[in-house]
Amino acid sequence: MPAPAPRPRILIAEDESGIADTLAYVLRADGYEPVWCATAGEALAQYRAEKPALAILDVGLPDMNGFELFRRLHELPGADGVPMLFLTARSDEIDRVVGLELGADDYIAKPFSPRELVARVRSILRRSARGGTAPAAPVAPGGAPPVFQIDGERRRIHYYGQPLELSRYEYGLLALLVQRPGRVYTRDELLDMVWDDAAQSLDRTVDAHVKTLRAKLKVVAPEVEPIRTLRGTGYALHENLPPTP
Repeated sequence: MPAPAPRPRILIAEDESGIADTLAYVLRADGYEPVWCATAGEALAQYRAEKPALAILDVGLPDMNGFELFRRLHELPGADGVPMLFLTARSDEIDRVVGLELGADDYIAKPFSPRELVARVRSILRRSARGGTAPAAPVAPGGAPPVFQIDGERRRIHYYGQPLELSRYEYGLLALLVQRPGRVYTRDELLDMVWDDAAQSLDRTVDAHVKTLRAKLKVVAPEVEPIRTLRGTGYALHENLPPTP
């Protein structure tokens, strides 16, 4: 009888034992192997000992803030492939922006639902297993510059050379469509592949984001319709976009 597959290791850097115990309990119940560290120093040591599948970093650690810990972890070998999620009692938008601009995969503020956090962990690891949603952009005919240019590290997309101001889900949606021009994605597929908790979202959530995304694309290129709608099915990116708007 084959040995059971090892549980994905989740590193938790959190100085409040009550929160850490709750996280460890729900993660273990969901099939993960949580490793709790009360300080940034412990987290660095545990990471060096064995690279985790994902790290949850509290911003307010006693010996080092979570942002600095994130930077230190990313200096270690192989850290670029480890998804990281910030956990904090501070809900200021600037903290959230700093965390996401550093390259964190998600950000959740206390108090939070442990089940919601586990759902986000599950979603992040699922996306990570698929290789993320920052593929190479399609190249326009004739060797012209790409219509879309994706910077996965900064989570930025340029369209005809213009940077787009996108929300988190608009970015994920467009990056996924750009990955395979012409490929039709159903609404259920888009919910599952882009949204954190597809079960709590509705088909019209996708439609609403496509609508706002189209409006932003139209500002750059009013005459171009890059996203196709297939009625009753879903959406796809046009395969043959003009090299210039």
